[in-house]
Amino acid sequence: MTTLIKIGNSLGIRIPKAYIEKTKLQNTQLTFEILKEGLLIKPIGTNKRSGWENKVKSALKNNTNSFDNEFLRFDLDLKDWE
Repeated sequence: MTTLIKIGNSLGIRIPKAYIEKTKLQNTQLTFEILKEGLLIKPIGTNKRSGWENKVKSALKNNTNSFDNEFLRFDLDLKDWE
């Protein structure tokens, strides 16, 4: 548990180191969201799917397994699903 503390002309909170490490907030820009339950603090750009496209393209480019290449290049939209 923590309480608000005076920092200059503002108020702040001390976040325990364990929370910072577990949530990977160290050295990141943060955003605040006001919720009915309180204040949500989260890093900017926390889109879970961010970078997926580049990772998939890289995996396809570096893939040497011909079976996987054929499967991954198959257009599933060509046939109706039953």
